[in-house]
Amino acid sequence: MKKKLLVSLILLLGALMFFLANNAKEEVVKKEKQAKVTNSAKKTRIHQVRIDESKLYLVARAIDGDTIELENGEKVRYIGVDTPETKHPKKAVQCFGKEAHEKNKELVEGKYVRLERDVSEHDKYGRLLRYVYVVNTDSNEEVFVNAELVSEGYAHASTFPPDVKFQEIFLDGQNFAREHKLGLWGGCP
Repeated sequence: MKKKLLVSLILLLGALMFFLANNAKEEVVKKEKQAKVTNSAKKTRIHQVRIDESKLYLVARAIDGDTIELENGEKVRYIGVDTPETKHPKKAVQCFGKEAHEKNKELVEGKYVRLERDVSEHDKYGRLLRYVYVVNTDSNEEVFVNAELVSEGYAHASTFPPDVKFQEIFLDGQNFAREHKLGLWGGCP
């Protein structure tokens, strides 16, 4: 009887150790993946660059969460991202739309930006299609606005060929925001 109890106890301890080791390994893999996503999102946010001030544009206003108007009157639609609607003529204001608009205003309004083209020049509404970087000319640092909006949960990744240059970055940022329930991922049904 004591032998059976001892064998059972040893088997139980072995099973428990196996379970704990596997669980710990899964946690390590999960944390490594999360760190990779976090680092990927951070890499796209702020970095130092050489700034050619002749290629900077002043943002007059943020029209909504993913569209801006430059001082010269040109409208720019961010490539690869889509924020909830606030000004669509056929749609009601969507959940987190006002917050996305406010975040976009905070990021770019009254500031200088650098614009980067992918393949397409304009969308069907005549707006420039661009990746947008807000620039701090004093520190030579810039923030990749498209990626920032996605990784903080203000926008969905939404890429359409042929403009897919940063698709992976946007998807990583969206996964990060979703996993951490940031922005619309934590506040919208």
